[in-house]
Amino acid sequence: MANAVQLVNIGFGNMVSAERMIALVSPESAPIKRIVQDSKEKGALIDATCGRKTRTVIIMDSDHVVLSALQPETVANRFNNKAEAEDGDEAEL
Repeated sequence: MANAVQLVNIGFGNMVSAERMIALVSPESAPIKRIVQDSKEKGALIDATCGRKTRTVIIMDSDHVVLSALQPETVANRFNNKAEAEDGDEAEL
């Protein structure tokens, strides 16, 4: 049986693939602001904030950058909860 793609809710009904996330970072530092600007210029920026303030920048393995209005800790907790739930499902088999 093929493994299902694990999706993580990044707020407002938006989801990203858990397997393709490389980093969850705060948007405050100058290097991260440059990464966001560069990806915007390349057309690889995905804004999932729904007009809210960006609180998390998600770096994907496809060179896409995703903006979320949730705190990095919140996204990480959702990711970890998904991973723990999947481990529990496998233990039951």
